[in-house]
Amino acid sequence: MSVMARRVITLDEKIKKAEAAVAAAKAKYDAALDELAKLVEKRKQQDDKKVLAAYHAGNKTADEIVAFIESNDSETD
Repeated sequence: MSVMARRVITLDEKIKKAEAAVAAAKAKYDAALDELAKLVEKRKQQDDKKVLAAYHAGNKTADEIVAFIESNDSETD
């Protein structure tokens, strides 16, 4: 009769495995966060281009546009 010996996983091995899982999750999180930051920056650049194009196509001065934006900001506060 042969008895299969079960390997006992020590607490230290479990800790190392958990640490590796956390490190992998953190790396994935950091990569996703970096991708999000890049996408947000890209959208901001597109918005900046859109606003600049509208400014050049319009008949308002920069001071008028800034005053309009600032008046809307103070109304929402």
